[in-house]
Amino acid sequence: MTKAKYLKLILILGSLTALGPFSIDMYLPGFAGIAKDLNTSVANVSMTLSSYFIGISAGQLLYGPLLDRFGRKKPLFIGLLVYILASLGCVFVTDIDTFIGLRFIQAIGSCAATVASVSMVRDLFPVKDIPKVFSLLMLVVGLSPMLAPTVGGYITEDYGWHTVFFILMCMGILILLAAQIGLPNTFKPDTSISLKPKPIISNFISIVKEPQFYTYAFTGAIAFSGLFTYVAASPILFMDIFKVDGKTYGWIFAFMSLSFIGASQLNSFLLRKFTSEQMIYGALITQSFISISFLILAMNDLLGLYETIAMLFLFLACLGISNPNTAGLTLAPFSRNAGSASALMGAIQLGLGALASFAVGIFVKNSMLPMVMIMAVSTILALIILIFGKRNIKKTITTSHDEGIAIVH
Repeated sequence: MTKAKYLKLILILGSLTALGPFSIDMYLPGFAGIAKDLNTSVANVSMTLSSYFIGISAGQLLYGPLLDRFGRKKPLFIGLLVYILASLGCVFVTDIDTFIGLRFIQAIGSCAATVASVSMVRDLFPVKDIPKVFSLLMLVVGLSPMLAPTVGGYITEDYGWHTVFFILMCMGILILLAAQIGLPNTFKPDTSISLKPKPIISNFISIVKEPQFYTYAFTGAIAFSGLFTYVAASPILFMDIFKVDGKTYGWIFAFMSLSFIGASQLNSFLLRKFTSEQMIYGALITQSFISISFLILAMNDLLGLYETIAMLFLFLACLGISNPNTAGLTLAPFSRNAGSASALMGAIQLGLGALASFAVGIFVKNSMLPMVMIMAVSTILALIILIFGKRNIKKTITTSHDEGIAIVH
């Protein structure tokens, strides 16, 4: 493979990977404007995040078998087409219920890009290059939450929130054309793959029964729901409660992303001295201490804007350490059906994330206290599941060199 071809493939696969994060984060600064235009509350607008997370969770399980059965490009083309049409619908939406429904459809479409990009990395690159390629794609995923809300804040302030969805539609069109023209047919359709519910469900059940899977999958997913809680609550917290404008909110969100990215890089360094199990315990115990302190300060009304940013920054840093390690130990026992295990892990994580963001829409109105309570409860619950789940694992299977596997969602 020439260097030019290698770079082209990385750019296209990176674009596919970035579509989901941009679709989640780019419209966040527009929540207040959306609520005003659709005659609803910001809390109701946050339900569009919940519906998007539910769509991605369902899509994880949907596209895995489809990409194996029909090849990579046909399901990808259909998924991106669905995404483009749903984005166009969001440009002209006039009521909140339709908007919530369109965001679900948009998520189902964008999920094709995410799952296909992971599958095509395995198809296109030799085994020794796959970790390097995934690292580059994870860098894209990490940078997206920094760029998307900042860009979205300026677009919303200057041109209105509808323009954000027009830009997302244009991104979808460009990515579809790039994928169809620039990506080779990497995988021949496998007609032996069954799309009947029974064998697919049986496979998922066998995976869930593995103690190492359910212990680390649910520990990681429940802890990670704190991130979804923050994402869903942040527009209400910063723009409604602390009264910052859309542009400032975008910069705050970008700064917060540095916490997660920086901790993820620190994790790679710390794994030279500690095991993944030790890292998870350390991160969750620290996160529990931070979330309880956060809750006590919030209950006594001792937090201003900067103190809140500092507490959230520390909370997200703990997730940046625990998440890659729980992912690695969740998937480590599965060599034969790693794809199904990965899809199921993603579905659990995003499903619980949708539940957390739904709770934000119901409870977070004029106070940060419900957000902090959800984050504290999820952290402590994750630690309890880890402690009790570990008792059922006879011998923990680890990845090579005990490194966490970075999974792109």
